[in-house]
Amino acid sequence: MTEPMGQLNDRGRATFAELVEGGEARLDALFATVPALGELAVGTVYGHLHERPALDARTREAATLAAIVAAGMVGPPLSVHLRTGLAAGLSPAEVGEIVVQTAAFAGFPRAVSAADQLNRLFEGHGLPIPPPASAREVVLAYLEAPGAEVADVLAEFPRTEVQATGPDRVLVACFGDGPAPGAVVHCVVAGGEVAFATVYRPR
Repeated sequence: MTEPMGQLNDRGRATFAELVEGGEARLDALFATVPALGELAVGTVYGHLHERPALDARTREAATLAAIVAAGMVGPPLSVHLRTGLAAGLSPAEVGEIVVQTAAFAGFPRAVSAADQLNRLFEGHGLPIPPPASAREVVLAYLEAPGAEVADVLAEFPRTEVQATGPDRVLVACFGDGPAPGAVVHCVVAGGEVAFATVYRPR
């Protein structure tokens, strides 16, 4: 049975309020003239789509930001989804990389317009310009000259898959010849360096 839009809107508003400080007041201001549009948009995006299980929140927000840049929407949609993207665990550097990636497929004029607006948005949020390297970039550099325990793991399982799971967290799955990882390294990044790396081996 299809859930009524009013219920989706209520759930969407609650979700947005969790992601963005003062979220409900921001939504009321944004859709003050056309509240029915707010109900439809918030119910669809944050009440329905946000709950779909196939994508995690980080991936969903990355896709949303790419679509916004591709559509040339550098006003409220970019501002809103910068906030929710950061709240979902994207790092500022990843947001910038989404713009770079989108430029190749949607055109440089739209990407440049988004980059120009991001300058103002980053400044307004107190984010560094340019942003520091993403956690994944830091970990990839670390893997070139890892700490002793991690070096031993990489020597034993030389093939890796490196996946960021948050703005400061990265998982490194280490494989030998088999399809399953022989070890997983959980890295936490702080200050542009790997603050610690914990090795997990399946029993």
